[in-house]
Amino acid sequence: MPDHSPGQPLRLTRQRQAVADALEDDDQFRSAREIHAVLRERGNAIGLATVYRTLQLLADHDEVDVIRSADGEAGYRRCSDTHHHHLVCRTCGATVEVEGPAVERWTRAMAEEHGYDEVSHTLEIFGVCARCR
Repeated sequence: MPDHSPGQPLRLTRQRQAVADALEDDDQFRSAREIHAVLRERGNAIGLATVYRTLQLLADHDEVDVIRSADGEAGYRRCSDTHHHHLVCRTCGATVEVEGPAVERWTRAMAEEHGYDEVSHTLEIFGVCARCR
């Protein structure tokens, strides 16, 4: 069985560990290209395609959170283990993890009303932070 099946423990190869380490050092969402640049600056010869595959693998295993910017580019970040949402500054990219009990209640109610089960959701709130105003 491959080591990358969701639900199976993820084996960290040298490349996967390098990407994970780059994410540990930053608390903002970063694109695959930005992470690749950090790795290159550190002298790691990992290819961009490998960075993309590794980020997708980490996301599939809930090791990183993923958000899409207004232009559709994915951003990746290590986040807490609890279910949460994000406030994201459109200007500087600052990100705050927030919980939303009202959103959780609404999601459950909508799923129940329409007969859905095993529901998941994501929510990102974009605005301009106090520092950038």
